[in-house]
Amino acid sequence: MAAAVVTVAVTISAIAASALLIATVAEAASSKGNSNEIVVLVNDEPITAYEIEQRQRLLALSANISERAQNTFKALLKRESTTNRLKEILNQVIKQHQAKGRDAVIKIFEQRKKEFAVGLQKQAIEGARAGVLPGLKRTALQELIDERLKVQEAKRNNVVVTDEQISRIVNGIASRNKMNEAQFAKHLAGMGVDINTMRQRFKAASSWNDVIRRRFGYQIAISERDVDRFVDPSLGGGPEAAVPSELVVQRVVFPISGNIEQKIMAERLSKADALRRAFSGCKSTEKLAKSAGATFQNLGAKNPSSIGEPTRTMLLSAKDGEMIPPNVGPDGIELWAVCGRKAGPASAGGGPGAQQAPSAKDERRQKELDILAKRHLKDLRQDATIDCRAEPKSGICSLL
Repeated sequence: MAAAVVTVAVTISAIAASALLIATVAEAASSKGNSNEIVVLVNDEPITAYEIEQRQRLLALSANISERAQNTFKALLKRESTTNRLKEILNQVIKQHQAKGRDAVIKIFEQRKKEFAVGLQKQAIEGARAGVLPGLKRTALQELIDERLKVQEAKRNNVVVTDEQISRIVNGIASRNKMNEAQFAKHLAGMGVDINTMRQRFKAASSWNDVIRRRFGYQIAISERDVDRFVDPSLGGGPEAAVPSELVVQRVVFPISGNIEQKIMAERLSKADALRRAFSGCKSTEKLAKSAGATFQNLGAKNPSSIGEPTRTMLLSAKDGEMIPPNVGPDGIELWAVCGRKAGPASAGGGPGAQQAPSAKDERRQKELDILAKRHLKDLRQDATIDCRAEPKSGICSLL
């Protein structure tokens, strides 16, 4: 029976995604109902508290919340109180179900353990979010104001992109993650993000691209592809160019076999953290792995779609020569390193249409375009009427 206790780390990791869904969907749903008040007017066009909150959450997806939550989660796992609480739960189950057989008791305990794991995961996520979201409030508000101005300017120039165009962008992202748009929306909802805030962001960026083309295209001899890539890199190359076709990666595994104690799990994680701190580049990985008693795998070029989440997203977000934080995989504690990227179809090969490295002239043109785009947005801001309607205690007006 005691063996059931010591497998908690693996069980918790396995249900982390469902815990996140439980923790965030209800929170997002309740906040939507209470945060529709108008807090800022941009040329009489409203921004609501809910929009600011949602943009904070969207920004937080790339603000290391997962890493913060993972670190908090690891810390919770290492606590002696966690082990003691599991023992208490096991003793309670045994006492309450003495007449039942061993298998039945273990089944009941597994359910109680999952409920306990959900609580731990929720605690880690809420703690990580609480540490990040406040700092993103100003960024979220300023971004929303800029987007209102960009779309208003696009309307004046009659170049606002259609909902169908935005759907194609969202579908492209979803398909790269092997989902349709509805599944992708549900995936975002599981992280507390309404897909509409992402659509709104894409609409502003795409419409602004067209504004820049119309106003400054005659001033700078630069291709539409360069304009897209420069004004908003995430939209520059379409669905195929947004993600590299292959990542050159290495993996280090600290093996785990059978039922292990929490102490051993903590030791493995500690060793993995130490190896990551010592990591200085992909040339050092094999030597570090051997010295730590871990398994080294030089996986070479891998299609991102062949790598499971959340590892895939973390690798795509990492820089070349960076090792992402350790996580629990099917073979044990894993460390992944990004050693390079192979270009997607739009830039692969050397034939006609192949994308070449930007020349000094291209870079200069892009810098000129950036200056013009920023100057134009600055002028729009100066001419705009931005009125704060928020309650003083909210602190929103001080962020303008």
